Order: sequence, then structure tokens, then C-alpha cells
Amino acid sequence: MVVPTTFEPPRPWDEPCSPDWIRRLPKAEVHLHLEGCVPTDTIGAEDSRRSGVGFDPQDGTPIFRDLASFLAFLDHSCALITDGGQLEKIAYDIAVRAAANGVGHVDVIFNPVHWPAWRPDLEKFVGHLDRGFASGEADHGVTAGLCLSLTRTQSPGESVELVDWLLSARPDRVVALSVDGNESAAGRTGQRFAPLFERARGAGFHTCAHAGESSGSEGVRDAVDLLRVERVDHGIRAAEDPALVEQLAARAVPLDICPTSNVRLGVVTSLTTHPIERLRAAGVPVSVNTDDPLLFGVSVVDEYLSCSEAFSWDPVVLGEVARTSIESSFAEPERKRGLHAALALFLGESRAPGPRSESSGDDSC
Repeated sequence: MVVPTTFEPPRPWDEPCSPDWIRRLPKAEVHLHLEGCVPTDTIGAEDSRRSGVGFDPQDGTPIFRDLASFLAFLDHSCALITDGGQLEKIAYDIAVRAAANGVGHVDVIFNPVHWPAWRPDLEKFVGHLDRGFASGEADHGVTAGLCLSLTRTQSPGESVELVDWLLSARPDRVVALSVDGNESAAGRTGQRFAPLFERARGAGFHTCAHAGESSGSEGVRDAVDLLRVERVDHGIRAAEDPALVEQLAARAVPLDICPTSNVRLGVVTSLTTHPIERLRAAGVPVSVNTDDPLLFGVSVVDEYLSCSEAFSWDPVVLGEVARTSIESSFAEPERKRGLHAALALFLGESRAPGPRSESSGDDSC
């Protein structure tokens, strides 16, 4: 199904880099977890107590001590999703939020380990998601692909079983193989997963991998050299290895970065100390994503705006980041061309003199 690109052009009174300008900026989101799109009110007080996670009294988002407590919370919240209608609504709402943030395509990661009610029948699970995303495409013009994720800490047999299922079932909505989980708990697993990624790639699936979040730069190197992924989710610890940064820039390996997530989970101490700008300035392609928007209380527009303010990103840089998001997405080629064309048109029209730019002569944020 080809969905037309229907982004709104900039208006003469839109300030470059304002929230509304960023919302209108055509873009994709490529690092988004299905598990992080389960409404927080799904989990009750007793489940919250068992998970060991409390909630912020101001915004109602969960408070996580670290990545381990975050992953444990996902197990509790996703286990409560037992009805197909719930899955369809979660998928549909992803499209609604995407459209509200100027996102034309989403790549959504899902990991079966977090969904115990659906592990015995993944085809049915994906079928419900497919219906939700199809409705979102029809109503809001947002395309979506699913990335099946392995878990670093699961047994080799479980990983093989999942890849066997993917290659035999080949559901249309699933476009990629991924791997996530706590790197610091699992250690280096690149060699173990490399044959599975090779099988998926040979069968025509895209590949991506979480790396350089709870591990150091070696995790990113393994993802690139051993798993041979098309893009790296997070990847920010690559900044610790100048030679690796040069390699990522030379090979144009995109990093799908989630600044708020990195701060909330203690990977970096603050947004101002986040290495995304150093990586971008060194020539590494970077995109900006939410990771788990309902758990962190953040939107794509929020992430772009925060980075714009923290690193003085002007419209040119924001356009570059949006372009990377589209180019690194797993959208169909025709969809990518449409999104690229919409972005080029938007940026071209944004540079046309408007009432305010004529008076100030300044196109910076």
C-alpha cells in the first residue's frame, strides 16, 4: 500500500526551529519500541510495586533506577496486554502520535520476550499489530514497519527458534531483525548472533542492533563488524573511540539516538553532556528518536527541540538530522523518495524570505 505524502508546507509566520516548524519538518522515527508504547495506566499499583518502579507525581511517568529496572518494568507492563484489541490500539496510537509530530514513517522494534501472552502465536500477535498500523496508514498517512528483536540474554536455542519463525512465516509487516537487551549483563555477544543476522540478511531482511548503550565502544564495533548492521540503535559510546568514530563516518553508518532515554536511564548525566553533537560534527549520520515515548513522557518534536536548544542546531542541521532519519529508515523505496521530496520542498520553502526573516536577516535558532 502506497500512502501519499501529505506534509504541510511551512507558513510565513513559522519561526525556524520553533516547535511548530519542527512539527512540520518531514521526518521518520527509526528507534521506537512497541513495549514503550504501552500506556502507563495499564499497570496498576500492585504491578508497579512488584516491578519496584514508582511514578513521577508531576508527569506520571515511571522512575527507573537503571536499564535493568527499566527492562523489568517492561516485563510487567507488557504481560498485561492479553487482548488483540489492545495491540491494535497500541499500533494505531503510534501512527496518531507520529502524524502529530510530522513523522511519515516509523520502524517499530518488538521483542517477544516481553509479551508472554503472545509468544506461543507470534503470527497472531503480528496480525493484530498489522491491522492497527494499516488503520493508522489509512487515517493518518503514516507507514510502519516492524523489527523483530532478539534478546542478548536469551538462550541460543530461543534465538534460533525466533529467526526460524521469521524466515518461515515472513509476515509482510516485519521488515528487519534486531537485537537488544542489557549489554553489560550479557557481555559481548556479536559472534553468537552473527550467523543469525547473516541468515536474515540473506533472506532479504534489514538489520539493526542496540549497541553502545550499557556497553562501551566495543559493542558498537561488534554490531558493525560482526553483525554488519545497516544502522546502530543508540551507539553513543562510540564517541569513546576516535578510530571507531572515523570508521562510522567513513562508512556512513547511522546512529539512531534517543537523547532523553539516555539521560533518564543514566547512560549520560545530562543532555548538555550528550555526545550526539560531537558524533554529528565528526561526520557520523545521526537521527533523533524517542525510544519509549510513553515511559519517558517525550515526543519526537520534544527531542528535536531539546537538541536544537542544547546544541544550537539551526534549520540546516535539523534538516540534516531529518534527512538521516528518512534515509536510514526501512521504509519502501518509493515511500523514502516521497519523504525525501517532501523534506526538500519544506526546507526550500523555509528558506524563502518571510515577514520575519526579511526584517531580521537571521535564519538561526
